[in-house]
Amino acid sequence: MEWLIWIGAVLSLLGLAGIVWCILAVMKAKRAGLSDEEMRGRLSKVLPVNLGALFLSAIGLMMVVTGVILG
Repeated sequence: MEWLIWIGAVLSLLGLAGIVWCILAVMKAKRAGLSDEEMRGRLSKVLPVNLGALFLSAIGLMMVVTGVILG
């Protein structure tokens, strides 16, 4: 089950990278001094990526735990 652990670790790292990207994108939008409507537009584009990255990270962590339990 070692392969399950490594695949899960890679997925978790990809999810974490996506979350960091979302944080940086929102910080960049805040610093740009956008109007309320423009800020909502930017945040509405970042939200699905954030949720997908969180899901990917959670699935990866589940795979790691499953691999450790079965291994």
